[in-house]
This record gives sequence, structure tokens and C-alpha cells, in this order.
Amino acid sequence: MTSNSRVAIDVGGTFTDVVELNPATGEIRFGKVPTTPSQPTAGVLDAFGTTEAPMAEVSMFTHGTTLGLNALLTRTGARTAVIGTAGFRDVYLLGRTDRRTNYDITYKKPPSLVERYDTFEVPGRSLFDGSVHRPLDEEAARTVAATIAERGYDSVAVAFLHSYANPAHESRMREILAEVAPDVVVTVSHELSREYREYERTSTAVLDAYVKPIVRRYLERLEGELAGGGFAGRFLMTRSGGGAMTASSAREQPVSLILSGPAGGVIGATAFGELIGQPNLITIDMGGTSLDASLVIDGEPVLHQGAEFENLPINTPSLYIHTIGAGGGSIAWLDDAGALQVGPQSAGADPGPASYGRGGTQPTFTDAALAVGYMGTTAALGGRLSLDDRLALGALEPLAEKLEMTPLGLARGMIRISTTKIMGAVRAITVEVGRDPKDFALLSFGGGGGLVAVDVAHELGIPTVIVPPGQGAFSAFGMLFADVQHDFARTAVTPLAELDTPAVAASYDEMAAEASEALAAEGFAPDKQVLTRSVDVRYAGQEHTVTVPVPGGTTGVAEGLAAVVEREFTELHERQYGHVMEDPIEITTLRLRASGQVDKPTLPKLGVRESGPAEPEGHRDVYVSADQPAAPYALHTREELLAGDEIAGPAVIHEHTATTVIHAGDQLRVGAHGEMVITVQGAAS
Repeated sequence: MTSNSRVAIDVGGTFTDVVELNPATGEIRFGKVPTTPSQPTAGVLDAFGTTEAPMAEVSMFTHGTTLGLNALLTRTGARTAVIGTAGFRDVYLLGRTDRRTNYDITYKKPPSLVERYDTFEVPGRSLFDGSVHRPLDEEAARTVAATIAERGYDSVAVAFLHSYANPAHESRMREILAEVAPDVVVTVSHELSREYREYERTSTAVLDAYVKPIVRRYLERLEGELAGGGFAGRFLMTRSGGGAMTASSAREQPVSLILSGPAGGVIGATAFGELIGQPNLITIDMGGTSLDASLVIDGEPVLHQGAEFENLPINTPSLYIHTIGAGGGSIAWLDDAGALQVGPQSAGADPGPASYGRGGTQPTFTDAALAVGYMGTTAALGGRLSLDDRLALGALEPLAEKLEMTPLGLARGMIRISTTKIMGAVRAITVEVGRDPKDFALLSFGGGGGLVAVDVAHELGIPTVIVPPGQGAFSAFGMLFADVQHDFARTAVTPLAELDTPAVAASYDEMAAEASEALAAEGFAPDKQVLTRSVDVRYAGQEHTVTVPVPGGTTGVAEGLAAVVEREFTELHERQYGHVMEDPIEITTLRLRASGQVDKPTLPKLGVRESGPAEPEGHRDVYVSADQPAAPYALHTREELLAGDEIAGPAVIHEHTATTVIHAGDQLRVGAHGEMVITVQGAAS
């Protein structure tokens, strides 16, 4: 039997979410299983166990994981060596001389992934224009390779000076390493980034090499287990830049996966916003361990041409996502001043919050939400996990006694603190960069997003909250929309007035040829390939750039390209920074994004209720304050709601994978595709 079923699985810190799409019927099923940190592939296979279609009937599997990120966070990556150009051995360890915290006397630079003992240099020198100043010293290269093999390194990052312009020396160094040290995994910087800035390119290569052996072993084992289960479809991984990559590409460039965990949610938010006519969105994704906030502006997610991990640059495109430690498993504790804090420490998946009944004893956000009545004990979370309110209260009591509070008063305080932290994350991506939250709708998802979204919106003056269908597994849902992507770049620092349009066109043609070859090898026909050109532009003397789209056809018109770039740059610079200048303009980097388009799911529309309003199935007492210790909130099951249904707050709407809370004065209406659109009463001005 054959099928066209598609599955997406997102491995989070606490839960592994799964979404199954049956394209023939449009039916989408959401599920949730506990994450298994000690056996990463086990949680994925458990998630497959919840799908209706067996592995042999799945045509496409899209996967997101934090495996590489966790290796960096815990410093448990591979033992890595770095090879640089003679005289530039310390490029990586020195980094940039600027400091983000000039006046913090307690500042300490994050620990490096390698020590100086792990760095090596080889004579040979290319210049910025790609010409060879000094040939690679192959005898010295072999000596270094032998030392690396003798010392037992797992991987090595090769980053030679100006290899973005001429990669020949890096390619030859890889060949020598393959001959002399065949067991060492090799990363060469030019295959990750063809851009200038030696430190950033070297850092990207080191990060890639640091996680590559771990990610390779994981993917090879997972691919073997999937094949053993009969899976023969396309296997994709989400990437930091908002698209997907094949598993084979991910094995070779795992640095693109490091910040990919929340990317699925932003991809889904962009697609869902287009479907319901909401082009400007603030997204909050509250999972078990963290909360991720991001923006969608004019129907496009905000993309940065580079990212960072603990101040270590990653010179690859990445979605703009602000992450804080505020999830369902965030633990309440007292700081040195005796003040109550929540997170960033998390109970994670093992043992998890106390209410899970798996041995956890510390009070978490989930325990607080259960104690005040936001969550219940009757419906199993994800159909598998029932919560225990007695265990939740038991975990709250010791801390409540220290603070001379009631357990419910403490729980309410924990929720307020978490809400305030989430407000800070939203302000960081809006107010602090000159954007007004009132100009956006708040799209909330993740297992905990619906518990706090209305409060966050009320405090920030956001008039509308949107809760998509399957909110608890929405990041996995978003992965179904992810096209396969490849990003190419060429450094070309040139005054705009002196732009050599034929040379620019030739560079784009070269990148386009590489892109088409890569996509064709991955099974994408020409009509499924989309190439998007852009260029980084700045005023002369500036450090940072603005990425300007290059419309098709302008690269072939001598007088067209410079004029288009100048106009677009001026408009974007004024929009982003509030001013323009008379200084000369220059380009720095030519970019091309290649997308292999996958078939997008079509969401079915809900039926409409034929008569009468949506009646609650009961009520739940919610602790609002000491003056309102048992306020009655109407209780609804989301799966029973139909398009056009309206609910007036206060109410609790529970579903298979999450819960949404609205308060007195809030109004909820169910949209055509099952989205819950909440009008927030009296949002702060």
C-alpha cells in the first residue's frame, strides 16, 4: 500500500511534537510525546508511533532538533582542531576587540570551544582578490595533519586567509587531511561562507566542526532506524535561515541546524498569517524549556545575514528569534536578595514538573498554572500525560512558606513573573528597535503560549491575539511549509558609482549554476526551483549593511542595477534607521537564495454551527487574586468549536496539546480555519 502522508517532528527540551498530514483528505493530526534526552532518536521513533500511517506510507519527513545547540550549551561537542594561515593562528581566539558590556567589571568572555594548543598554522597565502601570494606549503600541511591524527582530534576546522576569494588552499588541505588523518571529520570555511571577515568565517567553521561528529552519528542512526521501519521518502531538516535542507546536506553542514529549533514556528506563522490575512505578526512560542519571540513584517519573517551563539558569530543567514528561559518547566527559586525568580533553569523532560508525577519536586510554571486552575487534571496532555494537582501544590508549599505566602498566591506570582519576562522578550524585538507592538497581532503557540498570551497583549497594548489550530505542536506544523533552501554569497566590496554590472551578473550566474546543480541533485525539477537575488549595501565607512532585493532582469541592464539598488537602499535605510545620508554608497556582498519548492498543505475549513451558540461543558474555578480565589471560568473543548463560534471571557479553552485562557472582557471568535481570534479588552496604551 502506498500513501502520500507527510510527517513533521520537532524535538524540544521537554516534549517532542508530531504533526501528520494526509494530503488526500486534508486531515491534520497533532501529537506529543516526552523527549528522551539520553536517547535522542527514541523520542522521534516514539512520535512516529503516534501516527496513523506507518513509516512505509510516509512520503516526506521533516525534522527539527536542538541536538547541535545542546552540545554547544553543555560544551559536549567534538574535540576540535583549527588550522589557519601562518601568522594568523590566533584569529579565532582573539575574535573582535569590541565589548558589548564596556562598563561591566564582572564581565567574563564566554569559554572558547578550543584552546591555543588546538590551533595550528600552515604557510601559504592568498590575497583579497584571489591571487596567490605564496603557494601552500604541502610539506608543512602534512606535518600538521600528522600531528592532528596523533593527538586524536575528532574534527578539524580549516579557515585560511581570503579563502572566500580563492578556496584552492583549503580544498588542498582537506585532501591532505583525508590522506594523513582519514578518521578526522573536516570542515572547510569556504563551503559554509564565501564572505569576507576572517574571524566570523573561522568561527562558523569551528562551530560546524564542533557539532559535526555528533550530528552525523545522530542522523546516520536515525536514517538507519527509519529505513528499518520501511521509510523510503524524502528526509528534510529545518535550518536556522527558515527553510529546510536534506539530511545528507545537514550531515555536511550541521552549523545550519544550530538555531533551527524555533524556525518551524516562524515558517508556520508566516504561512498561516498569509492564509488569514495577517501580514504583521509578533510570534511567541512557549515550550517546555524556553520561549522564542520573533516578527513577521509585511508577510515575511525578519532575516539576519548572520547569527550568534554566546557571542560566537555564525556567518550564515538566520531568522531573527529572541529566546529567553521562560517555559512550562521553568523552576521558581529565590535569589540572593530573597526575591522570587522563575527560570531560566528548567525541569526539562526528566524529571519534568512535579505535577507530571515523574519524581520532580521543584515548583515550575506548569505546576503554578495547574494550581491556579488554568490547567486541569481530567484531560491527558497530548492524550498521554495526566497532571496531578496534589503534587503541584506539594511542590509549591515549601517555597510559599519561606515567602510567607499561600501556595496559590505563590502560583499567581510565578505566572505574573513569567508574563513580565515574556513582555520583555517582545519589547526587545519591537519597542527596543523602534517598532510599536500595537501595529501587530500576537500569534501565540507552543504548549504554554495560550496561558499567557492575553496577559502579554493586554500589558503591551496589542489589540488582537491569534491562537492557530494545533498550537501545542505548531512548530512541527510549520515544518510542513518549509522549502529546501541553499544560500550563496560572494564578497564584492565596490562603490555603487563604480559598479561593474557585467561582473555582478557573472557572479550571480555562477551562484545560480551552483544552486541549480544542488537542487537538481536533491530531486527538484527546474519548475520547482526559485532563485532570489539580493545585495548587502551600506554607506561608505559604515560597519553594518542593509540587505536590498535585486529584481530579476536588473543585472543585465547597465544603467538599471545601480539605480534600483540606490533607491531600494535609501528607502530601507530610512525605514530601519529613520534617516538617510549624503555619503557615498557601496555594496559589500552579493547573495542568492535558492529554494526547492515542496507541496504546501491546504488547511481544511471548519464547519459552521447550524443553531445556537457554543455552550460550555462546565466551569473551572480559577485563582485570580486573594479577593477572587475561585472565579468561575467557562470551560470549552477546542475540538468541539466550529467556525463563527464566539466565547466571552472569562473562559478556559483546552485542547489535545495545549490550553488557552481569556479573561473578563475578552472576546474570542473562531475563524474559518479553526484559528481563535481574541480581541483583548482595554489593552494598555
